Amino acid sequence: MKNKTCLFIYSFSIIAALLLIISGCKKNAGKYNTVTDIDGNAYHTVAIGKQVWLVENLKVTRYRNGDQIPNVSDNKQWCNLTTGAYCNYNNDANNVTTYGRLYNWYAVHDIRNIAPKGWHVATDVEWKILTDYLGGETIAGGKLKETGTTLWQYPNKDAENKYGFSALPGGGRFSYGSYSYIRYIGLWWSATEVYTFSAWLRYFSYYYSDAYSYIGSKGEGLSVRCIKDK
Repeated sequence: MKNKTCLFIYSFSIIAALLLIISGCKKNAGKYNTVTDIDGNAYHTVAIGKQVWLVENLKVTRYRNGDQIPNVSDNKQWCNLTTGAYCNYNNDANNVTTYGRLYNWYAVHDIRNIAPKGWHVATDVEWKILTDYLGGETIAGGKLKETGTTLWQYPNKDAENKYGFSALPGGGRFSYGSYSYIRYIGLWWSATEVYTFSAWLRYFSYYYSDAYSYIGSKGEGLSVRCIKDK
């Protein structure tokens, strides 16, 4: 009887240990190591389908070759730009830690590259691959948004952050220089041009669960997410 009891306890312990391992694997599914940009900013990464994305919005202030990206705070100067620049929302560096920096499309498109080595700014096609994998544009935003209403405005519709993408509402800067929508809207550039003065972007809202593609002026300041090179 004693041997049977010991065998039962041993078997139960093995099963419990396996369940803990499986649970841990599920919890960390898709997680990769961190990536560092030229400024030393570290980003977590996550695998979703066959793609690997940075979890945080870009914060870099230099191109990959070391050249400085101009930080343009003046509204008049910002609205006249046709070259790469970045800014901090409301010209407040305290917003960078959580929401990253905002870049015009000229910085995104610059051949000196703002992405960490081995990475690039996602194209509109790559964004579409992501939203299709998650069931389509009408529900993908909910699956990608950070949960809760600390960083997103209430109600943060259908947010579940299912894969750890942790999309945040960094707002944006209009091409004429003013800032708006932090905590309400997340706007991300794609690397895909539309016309001479416009490019595709992705739009996430606190009030909806979608992740639609829109056309924006290249002079607007938006967040940037990078995807791993194949």
